[in-house]
Amino acid sequence: MDLDLLLEHVPEPQLAAIFGLLVGAVFGFSAERSSFCLRAATVEFARGSLGPKVAVWLLTFSTAVIWVQGAGLLGLFRTEQARMMAVTGSWSGAMIGGLMFGAGMVLARGCSGRLLVLAATGNLRSLVSGLIFAVVAQMALHGWLAPLRQELAGLWTTPGGRNVSLLMALPLRESGAILVGIGCAVLALWLARANRIGLPVLIFASGVGFAVALGWVLTFSLSQQAFEPVSVTSATFSGPSASTLMFFLTESPVLDFDIGLVPGVFAGAFLSAALKRRLKFQGFEGEGQMRRSMLGAALMGFGAMLAGGCAIGAGVSGGSIFVATAWLALLCMWIGAVITDWLVDQSAHRATA
Repeated sequence: MDLDLLLEHVPEPQLAAIFGLLVGAVFGFSAERSSFCLRAATVEFARGSLGPKVAVWLLTFSTAVIWVQGAGLLGLFRTEQARMMAVTGSWSGAMIGGLMFGAGMVLARGCSGRLLVLAATGNLRSLVSGLIFAVVAQMALHGWLAPLRQELAGLWTTPGGRNVSLLMALPLRESGAILVGIGCAVLALWLARANRIGLPVLIFASGVGFAVALGWVLTFSLSQQAFEPVSVTSATFSGPSASTLMFFLTESPVLDFDIGLVPGVFAGAFLSAALKRRLKFQGFEGEGQMRRSMLGAALMGFGAMLAGGCAIGAGVSGGSIFVATAWLALLCMWIGAVITDWLVDQSAHRATA
């Protein structure tokens, strides 16, 4: 992708932020319309159902895999240059952080991406939980919780100073990875038909996956033509949430893709909800729900930083480029969510039945 004309008129940091806004807006609009959420899918699965939430998640994931690997075949993106692939991965972080994040998103009743989307529609519970998520993520990145995160992440790491690519380890090429994506898409469409999901929801679920691929391609293209180093990344909400928070608290903030992403998601979700007249202020239902949501948000904030990404960053963005620790983190998020739903919500339902 040739960006020379844009770079002649727009400085590199501003262009990166614009790309973040664009990717975020596509993600936010599509996620609001499709109700995409990993937490909803895991709870549905935990209760013995392969229903519409699972179908939406699978379609999003498969779309991201197909678009990203297709971009690789066309030379628009190179997986090995992604930031997630170029750093040391943590197996222990993926497992412990993934379990924490999975438990947290059930307690908070939404993954970090879903909280941001709901906050844009007027959900004050999600807004408060999202702020706690961002603060704890920043503490885990550079604050009081950073030593603990580093110790846990250092228990078991990938060799050679780089993460492990499942495409190389299995081994698979891009064409094989696309077949994996197609298989997931076929399953998603079969579930969608069984659950009578309408075409608009399917289109917007695919739009979330497309946003992930768009992020990879745009940041890769900018990294190839920019004078200053640019991180090759895509949609995620752990690092960007913390970075956006600090952007407004520092004297000399720096623009980049992450800084544009969070406002873009908020704007896209707000626009979608406004067009559908779904803007509505909502608060906590009681003190118990507030405590539960705050604890869940804190677990997600630390867990996401430890795991190397959130439900979107590791679960979809990392999964789409077949980062081994991202797939492990995603698996542990599912396990953590299923166990927490069984121990907390299902046990409460059994007690009152």
